[in-house]
Amino acid sequence: MSGPARAGLSIYVKDKKRLSSFYEMIFGMSRLHDSDDVTVLQSPDIQFVIHRIPENRSLNITIDTPPKTRDSALKFFFTVSSIAVARSVAQELGGGIDFEQWQGPGFIVCNGHDPEGNVFHVRESLA
Repeated sequence: MSGPARAGLSIYVKDKKRLSSFYEMIFGMSRLHDSDDVTVLQSPDIQFVIHRIPENRSLNITIDTPPKTRDSALKFFFTVSSIAVARSVAQELGGGIDFEQWQGPGFIVCNGHDPEGNVFHVRESLA
């Protein structure tokens, strides 16, 4: 892909370094940019911008272990080659992917969460 992405998503996190590595490792994304405040990851499907919440605002944010999931916002999804492999990697990196799954047209999907509790969907193609 050359030039700026036509579509993507942004997420605001307390620990940008940890969450950037989490998403990069699980979803096999390439790191296009990395600074103290923002990391830009990209795959053939999407660009993912991870913003660090400013310290003066993040001091009052507590991340439990395991994290409390926050699924009241929009959920994004990524397609992976194997949900089982993604589940293993997510657990090693402080997140998780549920065992309950649903079938859609041509895929299976289940919920996952990152180390700060942000919820996402993971899809695996049935093709």
